[in-house]
Amino acid sequence: MSRFEGKTVVITGASRGIGAAIARRFAREGARLVLSDIAASVHDTAKAIADTGAKAIGVEANVTLASDVSALYDAAERAFGTVDVSVQNAGVITIAKIEDMTEAEWDKVMDVNTKGVFLCCQEAIRRMRKHGKGGRLINTASGQARQGFIYTPHYAASKFGVVGITQSLAKEVAKEGITVNAFCPGIIETEMWAYNDTVWGKLLGDYKPGELMAEWVKGIPMARAGSGEDVAGLVTFLASEDAAYITGQTVNVDGGLIMS
Repeated sequence: MSRFEGKTVVITGASRGIGAAIARRFAREGARLVLSDIAASVHDTAKAIADTGAKAIGVEANVTLASDVSALYDAAERAFGTVDVSVQNAGVITIAKIEDMTEAEWDKVMDVNTKGVFLCCQEAIRRMRKHGKGGRLINTASGQARQGFIYTPHYAASKFGVVGITQSLAKEVAKEGITVNAFCPGIIETEMWAYNDTVWGKLLGDYKPGELMAEWVKGIPMARAGSGEDVAGLVTFLASEDAAYITGQTVNVDGGLIMS
């Protein structure tokens, strides 16, 4: 299957976890990949994908800096000519009681999760308009964009913000053949969720590592945590021609944890 043959896909937060899984799925479907992360390990992820025969490059970039974001999309155009799909996936979380949460924590989470999405969408739209072939913007929200969890007001605010950005931009660029959608991952087996399990576990009770996540998974109708591959299936659909008439939507991918 080569749904994305000749298409260039930019993915932020792509060195590991959900971002890397999305990248591997696009690679299997013929896309040319520009993988970005603040971590240098993004080059290893890109090389591993390139070693399978796909076209992939890694670019170190801080999505909170407009200059880095512009340089990222410049690199995509230099390497492959166009920007057809942009997946705004970079994200961070911290967990703390309100009396212990610092202003620096608030600012970092909002900057990466919300400002970063804005800056990448802004730059991707500029490139898509220039090429005149439309495009796909796909933003990573969270189950916390549906319902804020305890001890993470900054993260919940940042992800509600992603949904707002998605809806606003979808209305602005719809007539140009650019769609803008978002997705809300639930409990996914990643390093971020290992952190969540440990820190929430300490704050919510005397949980040992793995116990809280296992308890939460029992509340998922499908009775399992998700994988990066589960998320990647939705993202590639939203990027495909099959989703050409879908825009401004935010889709849950969480095994039925939150139904809305």
